[in-house]
Amino acid sequence: MTVYHALFEPFVNYGFMRRALVACLALALGCGPIGVLLVLRRMSLMGDAMSHAILPGAAIAFLIAGLSLPAMAFGGLAAGLCVALLAGIVSRTTHLKEDASLAGFYLTSLALGVLIVSARGSNVDLLHVLFGTILSVDTAALMLVAAITSVTLLVLAVIYRPLIVECFDPGFLKAVGGSGPVYHVIFLTLVVLNLVAGFQALGTLMAVGLMMLPAAAARLWARDVWGLFWTASLIAFGSGYVGLLASYHLNTASGPSIILTAGIAYLSSIVLGRNGGLLQRYFPQPHYHHPPPEHTQ
Repeated sequence: MTVYHALFEPFVNYGFMRRALVACLALALGCGPIGVLLVLRRMSLMGDAMSHAILPGAAIAFLIAGLSLPAMAFGGLAAGLCVALLAGIVSRTTHLKEDASLAGFYLTSLALGVLIVSARGSNVDLLHVLFGTILSVDTAALMLVAAITSVTLLVLAVIYRPLIVECFDPGFLKAVGGSGPVYHVIFLTLVVLNLVAGFQALGTLMAVGLMMLPAAAARLWARDVWGLFWTASLIAFGSGYVGLLASYHLNTASGPSIILTAGIAYLSSIVLGRNGGLLQRYFPQPHYHHPPPEHTQ
C-alpha cells in the first residue's frame, strides 16, 4: 500500500469522504475554541450534559418531519436552550447547585429522547440519532455546520475580552460594570449551537467528544488562550482526518473512529504533553547552563 493510497486516495476518489472531511474541518474550527472555554471555566461536564439535552427536541422533530435536517436542528437547539434555562432557574430558586439540576434534566431528556425515537423509528433510526452518520453528510448539512461555525467565530471575536475575563476573574468583570450573566447566556447558546452542528454528523452521544477531548489535550501543550484555541482545533481536525481514514481502511463506524482517535490524542498528551504531561513533570530535561566565565589574571 502506497502513501498516496493510504492517506489521500479515499478523499480524491469519493465525494462523501471529501464532504465528511470538510465537515470535520468546520466542526474543529467551531468546537475547538468552545471546548477550550468550557475547560477554562471548569464546565467540561456541562458540555456532555448539553449534548444529551438536545435529544428530545431532535426526537420530536423526527416524529413530525422524519429525518429532516432543519427540523431536527431547530428541535435540538430549542431543547438544549430550554434545559440550560431550566437548570439555571432551579439552581437559583432551590438549594440545588447548577450541576445537580443540570444532571437531573439531562438524564431525563436523554431517556425521553431515546423513548420517543424508539416508539416510532427503527433501531437504525435510533443509531442514526445517537451516533450520527458523518459519511452521509450532504450539502445542506455542510452549509448548516459552516453557518454555525461562522456565527460562533464571529460572536467569540465580539465578546472575546469579557468572556475571557469572566473565565479567570468574574468578580473583576462585575466590579467594572460588565454584565457577566449576559455573556454566560451567550456562551451557553454557542455551546448548544455547536452541539447541534456536531449532532448532524456525530450524533448526540459522540458530538461532545470532538468538543472536549481536543480541548483537554490542548491544555497539556499550550499555555496562552490563543494557543489553546489553535491547538484544540488542530487536534480536532487531525482526529477527524485520521478517524475517517481508519473507518475507510478498517471498515469501522466513522463517528466512533473519529472520537476514539481524539481519545488516543488525549491519552498521548497526558504522557507527552509539554505543559504538565507525565514525562515533562516526572522526567524533566536538564537545562543547559553556561559555565561561569574564567577569571584571567
